[in-house]
Amino acid sequence: MSKLDENSRLSDQFAFSSYDSLEGVPVLAPGEASGPVGTRLLVAVRRLSPGLSIAVLVALSASWLADHYGAPVMLFALLLGMAVNFVGQDVRCRPGIDFASRQILRIGVALLGARITLDQVQALGGQTLLIAAGGVVVTILAGWGLARVLRLKADFGVLTGGSVAICGASAALALSSVLPPSPTRERDTLLTVVGVTTLSTVAMVVYPLIAGAVGLSDSQAGVFLGATIHDVAQVVGAGYGVSKVAGDTATIVKLFRVALLLPTILIVAFIFHNRGAATPGVKRPPLVPMFLVGFAALVAVNSTGLTPPALMEAAGSTSRWFLITAIAAVGAKTSLGELAHVGWKPVLLIVLETVVVLAWVLALLALG
Repeated sequence: MSKLDENSRLSDQFAFSSYDSLEGVPVLAPGEASGPVGTRLLVAVRRLSPGLSIAVLVALSASWLADHYGAPVMLFALLLGMAVNFVGQDVRCRPGIDFASRQILRIGVALLGARITLDQVQALGGQTLLIAAGGVVVTILAGWGLARVLRLKADFGVLTGGSVAICGASAALALSSVLPPSPTRERDTLLTVVGVTTLSTVAMVVYPLIAGAVGLSDSQAGVFLGATIHDVAQVVGAGYGVSKVAGDTATIVKLFRVALLLPTILIVAFIFHNRGAATPGVKRPPLVPMFLVGFAALVAVNSTGLTPPALMEAAGSTSRWFLITAIAAVGAKTSLGELAHVGWKPVLLIVLETVVVLAWVLALLALG
């Protein structure tokens, strides 16, 4: 058998039955699909383990670098993942890489619900809830409108707007999973994650200075930081850099924004589900993704107060590791050359969305 024929056979062997749902399982060879459950599981593990092991290794490396150099772990995971892009193109590794970038991602997003309780949301008060929730709506709508002005795809505006408005990289990954399939979807997601992570790091340093310059109290500064900075880690760093009161407030406000991920994705999934139904040849995203059901269930369970805190903390830590692994896999599937062709418009869009949510929160705080 020639090398070309062998590669073709391997490529078919490792094909996925679905790339856009929780049912994406490697196709088994004839005879294996009807074998015992244990045999099928062993075959699936064997096919997924090369790529999945690489994604986990990249995630561990990124975490070590982030802990030692104080930089965002998501950014390290992306850059290291892109550095091993050649592995992501190997037919032996691609199934595991795809599994990490999709299934592991969905589980990680679902586990984010373990960090939120309804009591935390209720304690914020009506004005703070309006500021945070309004900021999400305004930013996503601004992203959609600005994308049209810049002649970019509307769904890219929704992707970047939701990422800026809610919780940075986690929101980008979650929104990407319910948007219609696109040849540039993974590149767009990667660009969004790089953009919001970079801007979030800058905001962690600059926004506390803005809060001091405009004379915000510690409580107001907490609301400002929690409602504007993209990623949770940077919110915590900026908030507690101001004071304990600001840090506590910022963290709770930020977690409320994370909770808004659920209704946002439901709405986006509904809109694009209907659009997909009207577009021939386009597979409709699921109306209610199962990972959102898991997210809502964990919020409900965590809100009862009956679950041991250690268990919920473990779920939150697992979520972090799953998301880092997923973004490492996304990086491994994307080459730096692809990002070089996107131009300046997507970057400008993310910056403008950041300015929009910043202006919204400052304006409402001034009126309050």
